[in-house]
Formats: sequence, structure tokens, C-alpha cells
Amino acid sequence: MKKLGLIALALLWMLTGCRHETPIPKPRAMLRLEYPPAAYEKFAHSSYPFTFDKSIYARVEAKADTALNLYYPAMKARIYMTYAPVHGNLRRLLSDADKLTYKHAVKADDFKHRIYTDDRRRIFARISLVSGNAASPLQFLITDSTRHFVTGSLYFRAVPNYDSIRPPLEYIRRDVQRLVESWRWKD
Repeated sequence: MKKLGLIALALLWMLTGCRHETPIPKPRAMLRLEYPPAAYEKFAHSSYPFTFDKSIYARVEAKADTALNLYYPAMKARIYMTYAPVHGNLRRLLSDADKLTYKHAVKADDFKHRIYTDDRRRIFARISLVSGNAASPLQFLITDSTRHFVTGSLYFRAVPNYDSIRPPLEYIRRDVQRLVESWRWKD
């Protein structure tokens, strides 16, 4: 009987003595990414018919007379830029740039376009932001509409997870905006 009483007392103690909430796992932590303040320098090269301000944190990789990359080693990001002369083919060049942007529609949640024009300097540009898990979250084009056409696409060397790439994307988006606003044709 004494043994039965001890068992009952132990059961009563277990049922009432330890009232804890159901354990809830902690949410996954997010990295706090901090980048240095933006600083720029002029890019000018004899092989290219344009100049622009580029981030001092981006390295220029000259590929050919028609190709140029801006590499951000700290963010594992690269902007692929391609130059094409306009010879009555502006409509096709614009169509090809649109195809590149909308190729990401299958993974995109939204597209936002920002238009930039400077009639005096003959600079007409569009910056396209792609939200969602698209491979290239930012593309741009710059033209004078008669002689020159440049496209650019940003890629990260990472799985395209929009939440993860958003901080460096915002940083590089400001750099691209500065690039477009400082763009000058040499002729």
C-alpha cells in the first residue's frame, strides 16, 4: 500500500508540479550586413565610347571592346555590361533587352522600372528591378537612341533567394543609379 501511495504522489507531482509552456524553437537569425559608405571614381577607358562613375568597391573586368563587368567581391556580385553600336537596329536592341528582363518572369513577383532621360546629353536609360527569386534582380539599358546602346545585368554568385540578396541588391541599386546619372558618351 505504501508503494501505491508513493506512485500516486509521484504521478500527482509530475502532473501538477512542472507546468512549463510547450517549447518553441527560436526563429532563424538573419545576418546583419553592413557595407561601407558609397564612394565613387570615374571610369574611362580608350576602348569604350562612354564614361561613368563606378563604386570604388567594384573591380572593372574588361572583357572585350563590347563587354565589361563590374565585380563586387565582398558581395559576390557581378554586373555584366554589353555595348552595341546602333545601326538602324534600335528597335531590335530594345526588344532583346526586354526579353532578357522578362525572361525572369517565371520566378519574379513584380517588375519595377525607373526611366531616366537627359535630352541635353542624349542619355535615355531604364533601370528594371525584379523582385522575387529571379536569377538577375536588376537590369538596365542606356542609349543615345542613334549611335550607342548598353545593357547591364546584375547576378549574385548565390542561390537566388530574394530575402537574402535584398541588402546587397539595395546597395548595388544605388550604385547603378549613380552609374546611369553620371553616364557620358565620349562623342
